[in-house]
Amino acid sequence: MPAAHQQFVESADGARIAVYEEGNSEGPTVVLVHGFPDSHVLWDGVVPLLAERFRIIRYDNRGVGESTVPKAVSAYGMERYADDFAAVAGELSPGAPVHVLAHDWGSVGIWEYLTRPGADDGVASFTSVSGPSQDQLVDYIVGGLRRPWRPRRFARALSQALRLTYMVLFSLPVLTPLVLRLTLSSAAVRRNMVDNIPADRIHHSDKLARDAAHSVKTYPANYFRAFSRRRPVPVVDVPVQLVVNTADPYVRPYGYDETARWVPRLWRRDIKAGHFSPMSHPQVMAAAVHDFADLAEGKRPSRELLRAQVGRPRDEFGDTLVAVTGAGSGIGRETAFAFARKGAEVVVSDIDEAAAKETAAEIAARGGVAHAYVLDVSDGDAVEAFAERVSAEHGVPDIVVNNAGIGQAGAFLDTPAEQFGRVLDVNFGGVVNGCRSFGRRLVDRGTGGHIVNVASMAAYTPLQSLSAYCSSKAATFMFSDCLRAELDAAGVGLTTICPGVINTNIINTTSFHAPTGRGEEDVEGRHGQLKRAFALRHYGPEKVAAAITSSVAKNKPIRPVAPEAYAMYGLSRLAPQALRSTARVRVI
Repeated sequence: MPAAHQQFVESADGARIAVYEEGNSEGPTVVLVHGFPDSHVLWDGVVPLLAERFRIIRYDNRGVGESTVPKAVSAYGMERYADDFAAVAGELSPGAPVHVLAHDWGSVGIWEYLTRPGADDGVASFTSVSGPSQDQLVDYIVGGLRRPWRPRRFARALSQALRLTYMVLFSLPVLTPLVLRLTLSSAAVRRNMVDNIPADRIHHSDKLARDAAHSVKTYPANYFRAFSRRRPVPVVDVPVQLVVNTADPYVRPYGYDETARWVPRLWRRDIKAGHFSPMSHPQVMAAAVHDFADLAEGKRPSRELLRAQVGRPRDEFGDTLVAVTGAGSGIGRETAFAFARKGAEVVVSDIDEAAAKETAAEIAARGGVAHAYVLDVSDGDAVEAFAERVSAEHGVPDIVVNNAGIGQAGAFLDTPAEQFGRVLDVNFGGVVNGCRSFGRRLVDRGTGGHIVNVASMAAYTPLQSLSAYCSSKAATFMFSDCLRAELDAAGVGLTTICPGVINTNIINTTSFHAPTGRGEEDVEGRHGQLKRAFALRHYGPEKVAAAITSSVAKNKPIRPVAPEAYAMYGLSRLAPQALRSTARVRVI
């Protein structure tokens, strides 16, 4: 990518602001504004994701980089930050509203600018990251502290206030700039301060220590004044998108809970990230800007943007894309139906093409939206191709249900090796393939999601006549526990569903293998007995589907389904030897 063009713009008080322009000169303009202790370099990971479409303008705040370094503390007030933005936008995009993406104090300065009369004429959209409006945040804190009879509200306001007390230390003259200059000269300190983000995503200026020592005056210029100058909170009549970092130690997610009072056109995306999400999640920043630009251009909003819109009525899983494997019958079909009833768009897949199309057609007949695909989940390459196609045509699914499975009964020594392997390939391998292909895409997207792996009560209930089936489900159970811990860091949930005796057609498709000498009629007789037993159980797949939707909504890690599944799960923890004894029971 060509080097950015540098120029200087003079602000209202005479400060010279260093500005860097790059990207598509014919595209809409987006202005990127950094906070403390960063420089325009903060956005190095985001710029390549915007450069093809947008004309990109980013600048160094006063006190940073090549910009003027004022001596007076008052020169770092948010009014001056607003002046700087007004000068840059007015000089480089006169008469044309700009999209704005801002972080930390840079975002606070944009909120200040938007309180000015006519400011909304110059801003097409504003995406704010970890930089709330001072007026709004102070109102939230003070309003909560004045209502101790509302314990939850009071506790949150107090917590947010305490998390800002570090600003007192940052307001100390002489000592704080000296400490910052010394500590930020250490590579280890610089790395630890950004939440251990991978090294290739950390973007700091070579002058970070010096810049921080100069621009730390932002804290004494604003912290105490924000609480002392209280004024009516103005309404901001610009489309605003909040990217809320749920792991931000300084600005907690609940600090934005009342933003809609002052911003009638508001969108909110919560991501599992720390304060420096422009470095850790550049793809989320870029996607947010692209989505807002699409909206401004009158294009159809993305599913993610619709889901982020605050105050928009929606069903429980409205504006959500759900992929369900093995959806041609049984639990998979009922799960697809359940998500569709709750507003989701559903991708149904099955090895039986006719069955998948039947499920999709039924959803469409009920007023839902569904897409049918043929898929053999045991084929890793096919699953990867399927995930790529679905993501390209419909977007990355928000929820993935790995449900496809087959049954098998018979002693291990009586089961052909190829049949034993096939059960593992489908029941366990299919789950692994689905998690690998879709899990990677969910993590890369950066905005969370959920995976459901359908195991079974058999995962913790050993039976000698179900060795292949039990083994495949136990492997799924343990694999899910391991993967859940890994995905949690990315905000992706994982639920393991363990159904008990459910009346589905899995018995009809289960392979039975009897010892040598047992007649075929004997095997068929036992097969018929099991079919009748499952039918008499009267516990249908729709109940498993209800458990799946409920578990996703509540982010439950493990969910047995049916009384016997709960009972066996408890016994597996309290009396495992008793369950081992049941392994002697033969199915055939």
